[in-house]
Amino acid sequence: PDVIIEAQFDDNDAEHGQDHLQDTLADDITKLSLDAGEKGDGVHRTKQDDGPKVNDPRLLPDKFLQRTAKVVYILEKKHSRAATGFIKLLADKNSELFRRCAMFSPVDHRVPRAYVSLADCPPDFMTRPEDYSNMLFICRIVDWKEDSNFATGQLAKSLGQAGEIEPETEGILTEYGVDFSDFSPEALECLPQSLPWVISPGEMAKRRDLR
Repeated sequence: PDVIIEAQFDDNDAEHGQDHLQDTLADDITKLSLDAGEKGDGVHRTKQDDGPKVNDPRLLPDKFLQRTAKVVYILEKKHSRAATGFIKLLADKNSELFRRCAMFSPVDHRVPRAYVSLADCPPDFMTRPEDYSNMLFICRIVDWKEDSNFATGQLAKSLGQAGEIEPETEGILTEYGVDFSDFSPEALECLPQSLPWVISPGEMAKRRDLR
């Protein structure tokens, strides 16, 4: 579903090249325009009337048309909208956006870059951005405006230095929406309270020992 087919050509098209395809298209359009004129109702038509018919996509063969579609409903959101990455200052220091936002660059290049508010960044990020060049952050994409080249994100937390096991692991679990928080007291109460816990002899008699 992620693949967009731009065009489909048969073996003949690939063999003869683009010029052959253009010639074929021109011949088909000419034939269609002539056929439309022959099947007329006898009324005299001027060249101005015939113009739109040549450009009418309904008269073209299906092989020359690019089918289009429209998304009507989001059935399921497959991505958590959270990503691990780095923050850096914007390149244009004279812009209004430079004083309000920073750029978040995800480690996973399939996730788009996002503007994040400087209020979410560390307090000394503007004065010492080099201190955070190797610091991993978790950002969650919250919006993407139609007139913007980048998404809008919100920094969730700082994970630590890139390359270390703990920050990298936490980042992966967060990206995939895995709940790694501590068990609740209600869940812990279901476990045996008297320790060390052992299997009773009666229970052992009913089981097959695979040790």
